[in-house]
This record gives sequence, C-alpha cells and structure tokens, in this order.
Amino acid sequence: MDQITKYIEELLAYTTLSGGWLSFVTMFALCAVTALVTWLVYMLCIKIVTPLLVRITKHTDMIWDDYLLNPQVLHSACHVVPAIVVWQMLPPLFIANPVIQTLASKATAIYITITVMRLAITFIGSFKLFDSEKDHRTAAQQYFHSFCGVLKIVVLFLGVIVIVAIVINRSPLTLLAGLGATSAVLMLVFKDSITGLVAGIRLTSNNMVSKGDWITVDKLGANGVVEDITLSTVKVRNFDNTIVTLPPQKLIEDSFQNWQGMQQSGGRRVTRMIYIDFHSIGIADDNLKQRLVERKLINKADMHSNVVNLTLFRNYIEWWIYNNKEVNTDLTFMVRQLQPTNTGLPIEVYFFLKNKEWKTYEHNLAEIMERIYAFAPEFGLKIYQRE
Repeated sequence: MDQITKYIEELLAYTTLSGGWLSFVTMFALCAVTALVTWLVYMLCIKIVTPLLVRITKHTDMIWDDYLLNPQVLHSACHVVPAIVVWQMLPPLFIANPVIQTLASKATAIYITITVMRLAITFIGSFKLFDSEKDHRTAAQQYFHSFCGVLKIVVLFLGVIVIVAIVINRSPLTLLAGLGATSAVLMLVFKDSITGLVAGIRLTSNNMVSKGDWITVDKLGANGVVEDITLSTVKVRNFDNTIVTLPPQKLIEDSFQNWQGMQQSGGRRVTRMIYIDFHSIGIADDNLKQRLVERKLINKADMHSNVVNLTLFRNYIEWWIYNNKEVNTDLTFMVRQLQPTNTGLPIEVYFFLKNKEWKTYEHNLAEIMERIYAFAPEFGLKIYQRE
C-alpha cells in the first residue's frame, strides 16, 4: 500500500494541486484503487475460482464434496476474501486521521465477522443436503439435522458477541465471562425460544415425528405430511395443500396422531358399524335358506334348523372378506356384534386393507361396504334408518 501511495503522489506532483486539495485527491485516488482491487478480487473468486471448484467437485468420485462445496458455500466464501482485502488496504489510508482510521477498522472488522457468520451458517446448512432428497429421515438423521440448528444458533450468538466486542473495543472473552451474571435475565427473555429448543430436541431424540410422516393434530388444524422439522417449528403440508407451522412444544404438551406406523405395517385398518333393525332379525325359514344356497351365498352345511338370518349374514361377510384380494388376511379380520342400542343392533366390520394410499383405500373400502349394504336384504335383514 505504501508503494501505491508513493506512485500516486508522484503522479499528482505534476499537477497544480497543493495543500489540502492534494491530500484530498490522494486519499480519493487511494480509496478508488482499494475499491478497484477489491472488485477485481471478488470477480476473480466469483467468475473463475468458484466455477473451477464446482467442476472439480463434480468430477470426483466422492459425494460429500458436492454438498459441502456447493455453489452457495463458495459464493459466501467469495464475500469473505474481498472483506479481508479491504481490512488490509483501507485502514492504513487514514493513518493521518486516527478517528477515521478507528471507524474504518471497526467497520471492516464487523463486515468480516458478518461474512464469516454467513459462510459458517451456509456451510452448516449444507449438511442438510445429505438427506434432502429423502422422503423420510431416520432418528439419527433427524437428530443430526437438529444439531445443525443448534450450531447455527451458536454461530449467531458468538458472532453477535464479537460484533459487540468490536463496537465497544473490548475482548470477546471478557463479554462471555460477564454473561454469567446476566444468564437469569437472558433465560427469562428467551424463555419461549429455549422451550422450543428443548421440545425440538425431545421430538427428534425420541423419534416421535420425522420428515415425511403423516400426522394429525386436530387442535391445531394439522392433517398432512411433515415437510420439515427445525428446533423452533414443525412444518406440515395439509392434504388441501395449506401449510401449518406448529411449535414443537405443542406436540410435546398435547397428544397427536402419527400414521407412520400404519404406513409401515401390512395394511390400513377399517372399522365400520352396520346397524341392523331388530324387527328384521329372526329364524331363517326354508325359502330363505333355499334362496341363499341357490345364489351360493351360504353353504348347505351351515343350514341347521334354528339358524338365525343374522348369523348367516355375519358368516357370509367374514367369508367374503377373507376371499377379497384387497384385504390382508394375515392381520386380524372379524365381524362381531356389539352392545344393542336404541338405533338397532350394531355389527362391527373389522379388517385391514393392503393398499394404504388414500384414494385407493377409500375406493376399496367403499366397494366392500356397498356390497355389505346391498346384500343385507338378501338375508331378510333391514339396515336401521331413522325415519
């Protein structure tokens, strides 16, 4: 920088400038040179170094460098290098004016701190790219995802401490030591943030909910798939494509339903009630038995003398469910009678459908129940309906 200053002064010696104007023009020229050098360094990093590193990482066999040295990280690093150039070149220009020199030194130091914070946060965020393409995260992956969030908070905290230390011209270690006395006040001020942080860690460490899970939280209007989990929020995309953002502490304090176990099991459960009119229940007569046998709804061996039409109907439903290819018969399936009510005798149909996809599940369920409703009159039964 001294050589540049001497060169500019030699050039200005051939002009008619003198005194204060000579010093002002010299200072302006040096600032222009600093700005030009800074811009050239930035363009060198952004136009040459960054594309070169991106190409190198793409041609390597390793995968981690594609994530950790992604364009976002490299662009953030490109802002750090010019800041260091300014730090080295700008303050010495104002050596004749200590006040301006001090302000310039603090401003460049703060800018370097901010760019380094941005680089660190972007670098930590790049770790999340390792599982960004996965619909579901394991407990370990989700815990690491949350740990990255903690690291970001630590980086922000330390960065603020360094900036404050630069402004008041104190050592950052001194400020950190002094925070012990004000920790109670800080805990009171950041009570909600700390509560959310602890709740987020509990959610992830206990594997209560993960990215890609289908959850239902009726009190908060959430019924959809978890898109992202951070230390302070759980983002859920409802099936109507609305986004609901839930605080983790609400999931800890209240109950919620996670359908992931159902999705990983062999089937999705169906429990439906059929209310039979009491007046239609009776002993099957010979005509009913003959008609059922002719239509191959019941085996002739099941036709004993005092068989009840409802018994025949229950046996038929169980047989038809067992032979339905959409039903997983390896899991529990049954047709049972429940406690009588004033709206008829409830018959519960309990089974599991193989296809758990929502639309297909509803169609298969509807087909089974429609057949049950349609065949009830064949057994002389009447579905209860309030008139």
